[in-house]
Amino acid sequence: MVKQTLHMDIPEEVTLKNNELAKQFEWKIDGHLAKVEYDFSSDKKRIFLMHTEVPAALEGMGVASRLVQAVLELIGEKGWKLVPYCPYVKIYLKKHPEYKRLLDKGISI
Repeated sequence: MVKQTLHMDIPEEVTLKNNELAKQFEWKIDGHLAKVEYDFSSDKKRIFLMHTEVPAALEGMGVASRLVQAVLELIGEKGWKLVPYCPYVKIYLKKHPEYKRLLDKGISI
């Protein structure tokens, strides 16, 4: 018996939710929650991206990449300065240097 991985279609437009109580940006896709956890500096000018998590059911479909891109776009719109702790976000920034402009002063990737 051969196992096959079923890939569900990811909607082009997924609403990014800022769950401030949980300190995470969220996408809900077909009942599954993908998230980027964050924290803010006391003055709310710097955002620390701590962890990116995609459930197993959504792995391998580009969800993490698209989620991080959406979060970075929001950070740019809000004018926050980025401090990435999350290894996935750091890798994303290396592959997409156009977002390095969001990095806080003195932060290099």
